Amino acid sequence: MQSGGIPRIWLYLPERQGMLHGNPVMDKDNLQVLKELLDAKASFYNQPSFIETDPIAVPHLFTSKADKEVSGFLVANIAWGNRQSILNSGMRLMKLMDYRPAAFILGFSEKDLFPFKGFVHRTFNEFDLLCFLYSLRNIYEHYGGLEAVICKGAGPARDLRQGIIHLHKVFFEVNHLERTRKHLANPATGSAAKRINMFLRWMVRHDENGVDLGIWKQFRASDLFCPLDVHSGRVARQLGLLGRPQNDWKAVEELTQVLRLLDPADPVRYDYALFGMGVYEKGRF
Repeated sequence: MQSGGIPRIWLYLPERQGMLHGNPVMDKDNLQVLKELLDAKASFYNQPSFIETDPIAVPHLFTSKADKEVSGFLVANIAWGNRQSILNSGMRLMKLMDYRPAAFILGFSEKDLFPFKGFVHRTFNEFDLLCFLYSLRNIYEHYGGLEAVICKGAGPARDLRQGIIHLHKVFFEVNHLERTRKHLANPATGSAAKRINMFLRWMVRHDENGVDLGIWKQFRASDLFCPLDVHSGRVARQLGLLGRPQNDWKAVEELTQVLRLLDPADPVRYDYALFGMGVYEKGRF
């Protein structure tokens, strides 16, 4: 037994028949065992207590849709490395924006940017941040906001891959350094786009536990792609959910397709299970 009281029965899946994407396909009984495990782990980690130690704590500071979007987008895009460091950097940004991120984006002048000088989070520096601020202003002034941009790209099929690609195109209409392009992932280049998929999870998903914000109504939870990083990827492979060795967009599609078999309506809720098992349990399950 381990945290959450889940038995270790899933370790005995014969010859990795968990490879749902290939052959042989997991039989019905083993599939049910895996689903029960992931359901339990998702419920265990998808709790209000998760918020305070996660970057999602930053958009949870706010009540307005625009403030949640802007703050969430900024903190999601610096969400790599130590989680406390991410939170510290996100909170610093909100303080510099007087805790009114949407109003700041629409109203800042050059003199308002002086306090941002010297900002750095890992490889994301003040010049990258200035591009993000100017780009967000362009998006909210001329395109109706982040949701509108992604909706236009996604089209009637609600294809969020295409939505992210379109966002990337619009985002870099403003003057920018070439180095900044790496800070907004683009699935068209094969990137797993972990941080933007996490942001979309925040914006779209909603359940009774209230961790994700669920403020975008143009998409459904079933449209989302699972955020994929080194932790979730490692666990997904150990459980036989993912065969592709690279953490790239093809792997994101492969993993999400399998998770949709387990829960067609809300496959990305299993992100909590994979992330939690990878970070907190270090794969010792």
